[in-house]
Amino acid sequence: MSKHMYFHREIDQLKKMILELGTLAEDRLRRASAILETGDNLEAKALMTGDWEVDDMEIRIEEECLKILALHQPVARDLRLIVSIIKINSELERIADISVNIAKRVLTINKTKPTNCLIGVDYRSMAAKTMEMVKTALDALVTEDASMARKVFLMDDEVDRDRDIAYKSVVKDMAAHGDKAACLINIYLIARHLERIGDRAKNIAEEVIYLVEGEIVRSSSDPH
Repeated sequence: MSKHMYFHREIDQLKKMILELGTLAEDRLRRASAILETGDNLEAKALMTGDWEVDDMEIRIEEECLKILALHQPVARDLRLIVSIIKINSELERIADISVNIAKRVLTINKTKPTNCLIGVDYRSMAAKTMEMVKTALDALVTEDASMARKVFLMDDEVDRDRDIAYKSVVKDMAAHGDKAACLINIYLIARHLERIGDRAKNIAEEVIYLVEGEIVRSSSDPH
């Protein structure tokens, strides 16, 4: 097998690995979103103990990228692909980590909330939008579609608005029920976790645009 053919076989394998990691990250987010609805302590603990699988895959992908860079010294589009995968690799690992943080937050709320501390924020819509952002960003990566990637930016605006709504709701409840502040803060932090996952999906979309168009894109940062 020629060096050129060997290189492209390694590139194909690397693409499969990053998509596998994407599937793992999506699974963690999907399970965390379900835990928000059910409050299932056992599932939350199961999600937390399975985090090693994502970490292991992230390390393998990074090592593979560094090996390809050292052995083949890719240029132009091939180099952009490797650089993009290195960055997307890190973003997917963080999405999985933040999903685990959501599970931890639910455990904390279940353990410490007063019996009459009702969760006044419905996170189903926000979680669904966040999952759609991640899915769209990964679909854009698979199809190398920059226009699809840009749709993630608009979706991020919606998630930011949902976070602001959650903030106002919690502040209102805190003013009326100051004794439940600890519980309410944890409830709001779930919105922050979901928003951060949205930010990671947006970062992936930016890397897809860089891969396809060679243009470094940084969407406007949210002030919060």
